[in-house]
Amino acid sequence: MSFDEPGANKRREFLKASALVAGGVMLNGVAFAGGAAHSSVDDTIKIALIGCGDRGTGAAFQALNTKQNLKLVAMADAFADRLEKAHGLLSEKYGAKVDVPKERRFVGFDAYKQAIALADVVLLATPPGFRPWHFEEAIAQNKHVFMEKPVAVDSPGVRKVLATAKLAEQKKLNVVVGLQRRYQTSYRDTMKRIHDGAIGDITGGQVYWNSGGVWVKQREPNQTEMEYQMRNWYYFNWLCGDHITEQHIHNIDIANWIKNAHPVSVQGTGSRAWRTGKNYGEIYDNHSVELTYADGAVIHSQCRHFEGIDNRVDESFQGTKGRVLFDAGANRGRIWDTKGKQVFDYSAKTNANPYQTEHDELFEAIAKGEYKFKDAERGAISSMTSIIGRYATYSGKKISWDEALNANNSLFPDQLSWTANPKVMPDANGLYPIPTPGKTKVI
Repeated sequence: MSFDEPGANKRREFLKASALVAGGVMLNGVAFAGGAAHSSVDDTIKIALIGCGDRGTGAAFQALNTKQNLKLVAMADAFADRLEKAHGLLSEKYGAKVDVPKERRFVGFDAYKQAIALADVVLLATPPGFRPWHFEEAIAQNKHVFMEKPVAVDSPGVRKVLATAKLAEQKKLNVVVGLQRRYQTSYRDTMKRIHDGAIGDITGGQVYWNSGGVWVKQREPNQTEMEYQMRNWYYFNWLCGDHITEQHIHNIDIANWIKNAHPVSVQGTGSRAWRTGKNYGEIYDNHSVELTYADGAVIHSQCRHFEGIDNRVDESFQGTKGRVLFDAGANRGRIWDTKGKQVFDYSAKTNANPYQTEHDELFEAIAKGEYKFKDAERGAISSMTSIIGRYATYSGKKISWDEALNANNSLFPDQLSWTANPKVMPDANGLYPIPTPGKTKVI
């Protein structure tokens, strides 16, 4: 797309308008608002990557794979080694589309602010405990956003994202959240049929993520506690939210989607049965909860990380006229009537990669100067649903939506520095306190 094409002009005006909302001014062809700037010298969409681990690197690959004229111009991470590894992989693949010299590679806890300032669109892919602050900064600087799920790990974080989501809508800033089933054709097609009444009113369901678990990082010599927890972030709630939130949110989000609602209360149980060593931090390895919705429907949610088990990752629901089964891995959605006859089967062999589709649709909208995506609110609601699941299993209590959402129970450290201590610390044996139902207070 050349500078003089109508599409390029429309995209530039859209980016200017987004940046100029809420009192911005125009100086010499550059838009300024809240410290943000966008130069309109060509049609290039400038992106910044915040969080350069595997998922962040993958998100950058997917963004740069889109058809639009994109350039990665800034990167930020708490750790220099992760940033440099990602930069090397991206540069090798995309060459001149990766224009991030040393002076635009920012390292440290505040590095995100500097990187965000240089872009039109930001990719937020740090551990999710940081997401509410990074999202708030991106919208304050008037940037379009792709952010990974979950979008928060505690109630104050969810409230911050909900407030920022309203501001993003006011500014007409596109926000896509990495709950990629929402962008998967088999889910979209099948869900439309469900919402059109294919199985009637949803009366119950089951959602699963049962697998052998994920990576673990060993403690290294001379690491501070802050560095160790951030390297091994999956096992600490202030960073991860437990795997019911970090991973199982995908399936829980489908429960909310099919109901077009969030639960009014959650109860359940969980424990640490398999991952009991000190390298597994404070989180559980299994959760089994009931999500109760306002109409009385109950959806059962189950996730576990046990080695040697039968894996199951899918979502099934029952209605007054039939039932449905979604299977993301198989790119499939199937519907049966009440007599057990299959009446629909979406099983296209060439289903588009939903991780790529998220970025394709986001950047196409930005290039066309369109405001289409406002995922932040529903991302926050599904994050909150999973967080209440954790509250329920840790405490052993039935937790209502309202009491959980209004809780002042921030997990975030009081200070961010490499020598500061997180709120959860190991004992003399290197073991972390494990939540105990009936004793642990969560809200």
